[in-house]
Amino acid sequence: MWRMSLRRPAPGHVPKAARNRLLHPGWLLCLGACLLAEALHAGAPAWSLPGTNPRRGAALIESFGCGGCHAVPGIRSAQGNVGPPLDRMASRTYIAGMLRNTPANMVRWLRDPQGVVPGNAMPDMALTEAQALDIAAYLYTLH
Repeated sequence: MWRMSLRRPAPGHVPKAARNRLLHPGWLLCLGACLLAEALHAGAPAWSLPGTNPRRGAALIESFGCGGCHAVPGIRSAQGNVGPPLDRMASRTYIAGMLRNTPANMVRWLRDPQGVVPGNAMPDMALTEAQALDIAAYLYTLH
């Protein structure tokens, strides 16, 4: 005969079935991998772009008017809110929500944003490779 208990479980009590799901090896492996990836990424040094000039990159960000759309730390009057704020670019995982954050992808995005995500709000600024590298070098100083 089936009986319903009217007792309330003790605070913090986790039913056995739920405990078994929480301790499932696949779930624990996934959690461990995520924590390890985050720890490795958090401790990773900023990208080093030999031959670039982050100061020149900052000046280019200002002269191209990037602050009209983006808030950019360290750039005078760069308080735009059309595009995302560019703080902590060195520690972000993705650029434009779809490209892994690497120097090559950053330069690709800066030089041809419409080729990466057609129809997005970022205009093609006709940057040279050297200009895009310097801008990327500055963005990678932002932690």
